[in-house]
Amino acid sequence: MLNIGDIISYPMHGAGVIEAVETCEVQGEEREYYVLKLPMGSLKVMIPVDNADNVGLRDIISAREAREVVAVLREKPDRAVGSWNKRFHANLERMKKGDLKDVAAVARNLMLQDKERKVSSGERRVLDLARQILVSELVYALNITCEEAEEQIEKALTAKRATKTKPKA
Repeated sequence: MLNIGDIISYPMHGAGVIEAVETCEVQGEEREYYVLKLPMGSLKVMIPVDNADNVGLRDIISAREAREVVAVLREKPDRAVGSWNKRFHANLERMKKGDLKDVAAVARNLMLQDKERKVSSGERRVLDLARQILVSELVYALNITCEEAEEQIEKALTAKRATKTKPKA
């Protein structure tokens, strides 16, 4: 059971603080919900307590892992292949896994693609979501403000591109 004040990450939304546990009636049935407050804007997400284990909630990343995520932003982007629609769905699937390095790679690829030629409106929504997820997690992992997280992301994206390291066999 999670507690008020716990900082967690919720896939496809980002990191936030459990602000409350509320009981709400939905379709005639009362259920308890965690109320997750995200640092960007004043967005609140309600997660059913009895479904929390199934939705991919996880602890936020460590400061060391946050630096690794920022390093992903400095890598060379993946080459965009296929139609925007195929890329859109592939990027969404990649982000749904909840791995922040994948989210960073999606954000990097789309941000750099957008600078060369504008991305579609669907890809823009994915880019905005990926950016929101990155910022929210960096805020908590590095104990910084949203503005400082945005600056780190922008700085990493404008840095000289590092070559991708190939995994050792």
